[in-house]
Amino acid sequence: MKIGIISPSEIAFRRFLPALMKHGKFTYAGVAVPSAQDWNGEDTKADTAFNSIHTREYEKAIGFKENYGGEIFEGYSALINNPEIEALYIPLPPALHYTWAKKAMLAGKHVFIEKPSTCSLADSTELVEIAREKGLALHENYMFIYHKQIEDVNEIVKSGRLGEVRNYRINFGFPMRSQNDFRYNKALGGGALFDAGGYTLKYARHLLGPTARIISSHLVYTPEFNVDIFGCATLANNDGTSVQVAFGMDNDYRCVIDVWGSKASLTSDRILTAPAGFSPSCTIKTNQEYEDRALSADDTFTKSIEVFEKCIADEETRLKEYDEIIAQATAVNDFISQLD
Repeated sequence: MKIGIISPSEIAFRRFLPALMKHGKFTYAGVAVPSAQDWNGEDTKADTAFNSIHTREYEKAIGFKENYGGEIFEGYSALINNPEIEALYIPLPPALHYTWAKKAMLAGKHVFIEKPSTCSLADSTELVEIAREKGLALHENYMFIYHKQIEDVNEIVKSGRLGEVRNYRINFGFPMRSQNDFRYNKALGGGALFDAGGYTLKYARHLLGPTARIISSHLVYTPEFNVDIFGCATLANNDGTSVQVAFGMDNDYRCVIDVWGSKASLTSDRILTAPAGFSPSCTIKTNQEYEDRALSADDTFTKSIEVFEKCIADEETRLKEYDEIIAQATAVNDFISQLD
């Protein structure tokens, strides 16, 4: 099956393509750069701003071709409408996901989309309904959830080593990036909630199960940007288990799960972002005694591509992924509705 990429993004070059080559069951067809119509809609008049963008994107696409082969497609629509290409990877900024995923699926393409699926529950629901109607795969790339270390932490909790879990805390944040990064641009779907916050809510739902609900939520803005920079929330389930999450994108780097039990506590600090081959670890603290324990290494991007392949081939897997996309979009929607 041939797969193409809409936009020569960093994550496509640095993470997706190496994983795709390792997976070996897709043929990389090429990458698309935007046309004037893609960028400006019906007003196709090329302007100085678009010319600069096109030049930058084309230069990046050359690097894709030199390193991984494939074609350079002039225009996202040219890639979508190519009859030989059956699947697309969409690593565009979040606000562009809905438009191009919809176009792709209406053209009969399976879609592997970066997180978040869209910027609203309504848009994600519409994409799922299109995928369902056409029998297409729609896979949202929250790849961390497939990492073996998640299973390792779950097994430690189930073993009773920590006693009864009193509370989970998940923190994910990183230092300020360049100011032209899409994360700081509202029009492109920027904001800490859609970026780092999505990870924490995803993991919190995984820990709490199907009855997870948001109790309270909070977002912080700064005068320099028109997007949220930091946020936090409390979630709980029907069993009374709670998860506190905090996230941000003008923070000291932190990527931590902390499990506080009646007998001991567990902390691991690369729970959401462990790269391929990295060997994570956790610390189990019993009062003032500390035990370091190794967790499993893994390759989550390759595993996410494997899930996408299963979504294409297997209806049951595909339907589960539809439900998961809606559940995640609902969690973000509920977070917004609970803002204090």
